[in-house]
Amino acid sequence: MAVVGMNHFTVLTADLDATRRFYGDLLGLVDGPRPDLGFPGAWLYCGDQAVLHVIAGRALPTEAAGVIDHMAFSATDLPATVAKLDARGLRYDLRRQRGGTTWQLFVFDPSGARVELDFDGAEPAPPGYT
Repeated sequence: MAVVGMNHFTVLTADLDATRRFYGDLLGLVDGPRPDLGFPGAWLYCGDQAVLHVIAGRALPTEAAGVIDHMAFSATDLPATVAKLDARGLRYDLRRQRGGTTWQLFVFDPSGARVELDFDGAEPAPPGYT
């Protein structure tokens, strides 16, 4: 086996525009080049890597997560991220990682995929958190 890293995750969506806004406006991923695959979708990039493939136009499974519990991203600027989520009225769970100092923020995307954002423990706590 020669795995050297994670290439990408793929999520299904019933609302491609809402999914693009969630991962773009809120999380900072950038819509980028995608080959013509014969179905609607988007590739969302972090730097020069397409880390999230979004597929539209297919029926969503009855269980949003399936066997994948969540996808996790390293992130920065916890206070600004929390402010964006609060401004949009999105519910999230923010806590310190058990046994460590890392901030973990969990939020659901528009199709119900659970997303984890990990922030360095040295980042300042947002208002109302310690």
